Amino acid sequence: MNGWRPIEVLLVEDDQGDILLTKEAFDYNKVRNRLNVVNDGEQAMAFLRREGDFAAAPRPDLILLDLNLPRMSGMEVLREVKADPELRTIPVVILTTSEAEEDILHSYRLHANAYVSKPVDFEQFIRVVRQIDDFFVTVVKLPVQGQRL
Repeated sequence: MNGWRPIEVLLVEDDQGDILLTKEAFDYNKVRNRLNVVNDGEQAMAFLRREGDFAAAPRPDLILLDLNLPRMSGMEVLREVKADPELRTIPVVILTTSEAEEDILHSYRLHANAYVSKPVDFEQFIRVVRQIDDFFVTVVKLPVQGQRL
């Protein structure tokens, strides 16, 4: 990124404890990026497509996606995002409690950009969020918003 514009992060998570932990990790790490939160897969797709209540939603630069979601699973969201020419360039990091090899393999087959198991320990969780932020904001070059590939 250009180094001065905060990036828009979409957290797709239904567990209120994990949402709070992620917000606290952003605050603790002084992450200046904007964290938008939706609670299920259908809301995620409405947010990404700017439909209904999300008509004015920003386009995320990064999606943090849980797999175990109500109404539409994280795998279904990932499949739709990566199949949509308007959305497929948004990096998707699977951030989930599942360590099942099948979930990991399926996520990468659907073109997830990374798969991260959520640590249970708060300090480790903070470290993981910081590393995701450092990698996708500092190391990786993301496309400029509005640019089509």
